[in-house]
Amino acid sequence: MKFGILVNEGPYNHQASDSAYQFAKAALEKGHEIFRVFFYYDGVNNATSLGQPPSDDRNVTKNWQKLAEDHKVDLVVCVAAGLRRGIVEGNLAPGFRISGLGQLIEAGIQADRLVTFGD
Repeated sequence: MKFGILVNEGPYNHQASDSAYQFAKAALEKGHEIFRVFFYYDGVNNATSLGQPPSDDRNVTKNWQKLAEDHKVDLVVCVAAGLRRGIVEGNLAPGFRISGLGQLIEAGIQADRLVTFGD
């Protein structure tokens, strides 16, 4: 099955990003495809290169980066939501890219299921 994933919450204020990451990882391990992960609303904060979590805490951004690198997953950050929250090309973590809502629409069309994490 081909999945699209929508992440609407930030990495450390809600469980949604961790749940989305674990879902994507498990789906890939079972042989499914992740067409795209789209970060919207506060979810765009998953893509910042400015976060410095303590060494004894998980690094959600690095988890997404590794997933993208290992499995060629497309990580897309909404441009409008990003600009509202100060996420621009200059502070975007490697492996993420900025684009518009058309990428979310395409994920909904191309994927068999679009799974939403967060409010």
